[in-house]
Amino acid sequence: MELNGVNSAISVAATETVASKYSSKASKSNSSSTSEKAIYSDVAATYESSSNSSQTASTTRQIANPELVEQLKADLEARTSQMQSLVTQMFQKQGIAIGSADDMWKQLASGNFTVDEATRKQAEEDISEDGYWGVKQTSERIFSFAKALAGDDVETMKKMQAAVEKGFKAATKTWGKELPDISNQTLDAVNTMFEDYYNSKSESTNA
Repeated sequence: MELNGVNSAISVAATETVASKYSSKASKSNSSSTSEKAIYSDVAATYESSSNSSQTASTTRQIANPELVEQLKADLEARTSQMQSLVTQMFQKQGIAIGSADDMWKQLASGNFTVDEATRKQAEEDISEDGYWGVKQTSERIFSFAKALAGDDVETMKKMQAAVEKGFKAATKTWGKELPDISNQTLDAVNTMFEDYYNSKSESTNA
C-alpha cells in the first residue's frame, strides 16, 4: 500500500506557487499548499502498521474499498505528472536545468523564476474553489482515501486522521518553509469531515 515517499511530490505546493507568482495574491502566498502524495503515503503506512499490529503478523487488514484506493492513486499520479510536465516546460523555456523532482521543488520554493501567462492561468484554475488542487476536491480525496482503507471503523479512522496530520507536517518539512493559508484550509476541511463522521457514528449508536 505504500505510495511514493514524501520527497516524491509537492504537487499542490507547486501549483499554488506558480499561480501566486506575480499575481495579486503573491504578497499573501509565495509558497503554497501541501503534498497530497505525502499524506496518502502516511495514511497508507499507518494503515499497514495497524494491520500488522495484531498478534498474527501474517494477518492483513482487508481494504474496505480496494477499487477506490487504486482509482484515487492512479488519478493522483496522472494529475501530478501533468503538473510536473507543465512546470518542467516552464523552467526549460527559461534555461533552468532541473535534474530531479527534488531540484524542481527547491527551485519552486526559491521563487526565482518567471511564470508565463498561460501557465499561471492553468495553475490558478487548478487551485480554484472547484479546481482539482483546490481545498474542496483535495480534502475530499484525502478523506475518501482514508475511508476506502479503513471502512466503517471508528478506531481505524482515528488513526487515519492522525496520519493526515503527520502527512501535512512532513510536506511542510519537505517544502522547506511554512505552508500558506490554503494548506490550513485543506487540513481544516479534512478534519471537519472526520468529525462529521464520528458524530454520525455517535448519533447512530445513541439512536
